[in-house]
Amino acid sequence: MAEASVPAQPPVVFGLPFLRILAKQSAKRADIFFAIGIICILVILILPLPAFLLDVALAISITLSVIILMTVLFVEKPLHLSSFPTILLIVTMLRLSLNIASVRLILSHGHQGTAAAGHVIQAFGGFVIGGQIVIGAITFGILTIINFVVITKGSGRIAEVSARFSLDAMPGKQMAIDADLSAGLITEDVAKSRRKELEDESNFFGAMDGASKFVRGDAIAGILIVFINFIAGILIGVVQNGLTFNAALHTYTILTIGDGLVSQIPALIVSIAAGILVTKSGVAGSAEKAVIGQLGRQPTALGITSAFLLGMAALPGIPLIPFVALSAATGYACWYMFKNPNELFQKSGAAAAKKLEGPAAEGAEAKVAEEQPSDFLQIDALRLELGYGLLPLINYQKGHRLTDQIKALRKQMARELGFVIPAVRIQDNMQLPANTYVVKVKEIEAARGDIKPEMLLVMNPAGGQISMQGEETTEPTFGLPAMWITENHREEALFRNYTVVDPPTVITTHLTEVVKDNMAELLSYAETQKLLDDLGKTQQKLVSETIPSQISVGGVQRVLQNLLREMISIRDLSTIVEAVSEASRTTQNQLIITEHVRSRLARQISHSQTNENGYIPIIALSPIWEQTFIEAISGAGEEKVLSMAPSKIQEFIGITRATFDKFAAQGELPVLLTSPTIRPFVRSIVERFRATTVVLSQNEIYSKARIKTLGQL
Repeated sequence: MAEASVPAQPPVVFGLPFLRILAKQSAKRADIFFAIGIICILVILILPLPAFLLDVALAISITLSVIILMTVLFVEKPLHLSSFPTILLIVTMLRLSLNIASVRLILSHGHQGTAAAGHVIQAFGGFVIGGQIVIGAITFGILTIINFVVITKGSGRIAEVSARFSLDAMPGKQMAIDADLSAGLITEDVAKSRRKELEDESNFFGAMDGASKFVRGDAIAGILIVFINFIAGILIGVVQNGLTFNAALHTYTILTIGDGLVSQIPALIVSIAAGILVTKSGVAGSAEKAVIGQLGRQPTALGITSAFLLGMAALPGIPLIPFVALSAATGYACWYMFKNPNELFQKSGAAAAKKLEGPAAEGAEAKVAEEQPSDFLQIDALRLELGYGLLPLINYQKGHRLTDQIKALRKQMARELGFVIPAVRIQDNMQLPANTYVVKVKEIEAARGDIKPEMLLVMNPAGGQISMQGEETTEPTFGLPAMWITENHREEALFRNYTVVDPPTVITTHLTEVVKDNMAELLSYAETQKLLDDLGKTQQKLVSETIPSQISVGGVQRVLQNLLREMISIRDLSTIVEAVSEASRTTQNQLIITEHVRSRLARQISHSQTNENGYIPIIALSPIWEQTFIEAISGAGEEKVLSMAPSKIQEFIGITRATFDKFAAQGELPVLLTSPTIRPFVRSIVERFRATTVVLSQNEIYSKARIKTLGQL
């Protein structure tokens, strides 16, 4: 029986499988190999390196520099190579360690011939010199000047300016991100991503500013090493090793220039890579798209260039063939681009330009769009305008940021009143005084105030005088006496039991009161429809039966606005819709429907008016005033209006103000209790002089609520 033949396995030791295994292991333990590479650089600084190992190390240095340059050319954005400063430090240390190793070989074995420091240095030196020492030295000097004076200095300056501008622009960019987030244009995750990118950009250009000093220092070190090799080599060759001056000059010149070239050429390549990376900070996309795409979008420029080259060719003494050929090439490119505007350079250029210009292109398109007449009809429901001195509050470092407090305000209002207020647009207004802010509701100024962004506002809860060192002022929201103090007096103010408020909180408090005063106006038709759509599936049947057969969405909106006008939460929207459905079967009067809804919300209303002692403080309207209001109501059915004599209205206002002020001084905030019939009319008068006073009817007092009658009006 013949044995099955087993095919011979390829050798694993030095074959392709071995390289594949080595590559896999290197990928798995890249951290170990990276650490070993750094240790090897340090070892080269200390221990002598044989000539053949120096050749390998120099080849690795050149390879790394080319890899870096090619990576920079194809990288989309500078931040995609954010590790470039670290890479720059490592390759600089590698070149300097190789310089030390080569200097050691040149000075120790240079008298043995031009191959004493390895064949790479010998080849570079011999190729550049080509038998002409002076020409070789001049060529090397020009390469060094190009690297040191032109590329390295320019890259360092660009990195320095980019770092400075990036840092200066950070507050404005962060404010734009926070404004977009507050306006609801972006999500929290997008805002975090943009903030992270902004932080990385600032850190990157700051690191590049410092890393550019590595390149500059490397160029200076290269020049010094060349002089050391040349002067010390000739002295050692002539004095110690007995070479003639001509022989020493020839040998050490080749070694010096060769050593300088194998160091300066990789340094020049890396300097070019650094320059490309920092100069493309304003664009995105690979380098060929940025350059070819943008240059190729202007065919007129190519046409003018063609005509100029043709004129140059006509001058006496100018070689005809190269200029005519270039003129023909640029002229053909111009003609082709005019004939085919969507092809060749323009096709890639237009797409690249849109991508490269990024926000700038989008901003230009937005600017054109903003100029459309229809866009001027759009208004902001809520807008907060800041003077330029208040812009740092966007990223307030001593407490909660203004944007964070506004987001918290929107959540609080949604939790307390049942709907999310419109996004607050924050923008700077250079026409305002530096420390002034303005709150606008639907483009109309609703409030303004002046604050000190670097100070703290202190108020005395007891209402007395503030005995501290500071600047006396008036609290902008409620008009209370207050004082601006510096940060170092915070502890003293807290020790005296004063209320200490930072500037963002002052603005947020004022904004909160403006929102409460205009809550009904901020509830739009669209928002009402959204609230109805967001009701649970079990309630959608009720909504479909009620709207629009019994009442329109606009009618529901007006009922909800009536509730919000008196700060009654509409969060229990299902109960409100049920009450609207019940009342709208018999009447379409919005006031009557609202009163019925309020009676259905009696438990909620009573709970909201219960004080910390567990009862509702009440001032009842006397029977005399009850009868007076009933007699003043004229009309029938849905046309009822209040027709009370002005003198009676003034008498009622005076008695009400005096009574409520008396109880307010005693620390009580009572509600005014009336009969259901006259409650809307009493409220319409009271809200004009005491908007915060709550007016309830007997139907709105929950049966299990505890009440305490403080008096009678």
